[in-house]
Amino acid sequence: MFASRLFRPTPLSRFSRTLATHISNRNAVLHLKTGESFAGQSFGAPKTIFGETVFSTSITSYTESMTDPSYRGQILVFTSPLIGNYGVPKNETPVDSQDVGVLLESGGIQCAGVVVGDLAHKFSHHAAVESLHSWCLRHDIPGITGVDTRAITTLLRDQGTTLGQLGVGSDLARPQDDAYWDPSKENLVDQVSTREVYTLNPTGDVNVAVLDFGAKANILRSLVRRGAAVTVLPWDFDFNTIRDNFDGLFLTNGPGDPMHCMKAAMNVRRTIQEWSKPIFGICMGHQILGIAAGLDAYRMTFGNRGHNQPVLALASSGSIKAGRVYVTSQNHQYALKLQEPFPIGWEPFFINCNDSSVEGIKSTIASGRKVWGVQFHPESAGGPLDTIEVGCIGNFICQS
Repeated sequence: MFASRLFRPTPLSRFSRTLATHISNRNAVLHLKTGESFAGQSFGAPKTIFGETVFSTSITSYTESMTDPSYRGQILVFTSPLIGNYGVPKNETPVDSQDVGVLLESGGIQCAGVVVGDLAHKFSHHAAVESLHSWCLRHDIPGITGVDTRAITTLLRDQGTTLGQLGVGSDLARPQDDAYWDPSKENLVDQVSTREVYTLNPTGDVNVAVLDFGAKANILRSLVRRGAAVTVLPWDFDFNTIRDNFDGLFLTNGPGDPMHCMKAAMNVRRTIQEWSKPIFGICMGHQILGIAAGLDAYRMTFGNRGHNQPVLALASSGSIKAGRVYVTSQNHQYALKLQEPFPIGWEPFFINCNDSSVEGIKSTIASGRKVWGVQFHPESAGGPLDTIEVGCIGNFICQS
């Protein structure tokens, strides 16, 4: 009864709250296509955008989340009440055997907009060079602050990921239903993947090819820091034409629906059938591996986004021990279906302790292959590092 009263479409002032800090007097509103509206103040770029409204339960690393290409086209709601308190660092590093040119997860902000409960105008951190407000303004990304992110999150958990509009300034009227843009209908991977082949750490000890579906920089950083020469390929590049030059294949994370990447899945299926070297996938890469193996992917109600997702290991591999629970960082809307029987030559690797979704798959010992994938991010950035060396990225390099 209380929930139905609270979330019934109401006047904008119903969901407004008082800010501890202030950026501007420019009004903003978050409209959800399901009828709810949340009024607040604008920060960042003074523009109106559409997107898919999602929430993250992470309490740190807002800069890493916002630069993660997997958030492409999404209006990102942070459940942590205070955002921006440690500012934004300079997003540049060397390109060498230890780094890949950026400190964060890509060269710029990837999400379409940002929703926070209370934006910190003043920031304090030894590496910070600007505020969250000025960073969003510089990258032409709008934000809204002073809204009840608890109410928004409860809505999204109950009704699922929802299309939304972040209106700013005089553009506060609710749009018509047909005006809402659905990013899941587009091939977002094609928007964020590299267009050109390039190599990092060319003098590395092992040669790893990376299919880029929207790679987080820390995936590439984790590989080069473990001695790999990394050649990054566009998402639809046919690796089979050059596979004899490499010791392993890595499939990265990426945004949107994996069914837009069937070309890649079919190429990877051939690689699995004809190539005997290690193959490892993360997030979108895990889903591509699953489709290549014969599994189906489906859209989850609200996905998993945060740094505290527990996964149960169902099989042992390297230092991964069956029966142990690992805490992981995740950002995904789609998952692989758990089906029985599993495709021949494959077995489930991890399962989510909260919703029982498939968190990993691997080839069986009897198959003679060395292929495995995980839905979570073992390299985190941000989040826990429970699995970065325990059989995932570290194990992949060791076997390559």
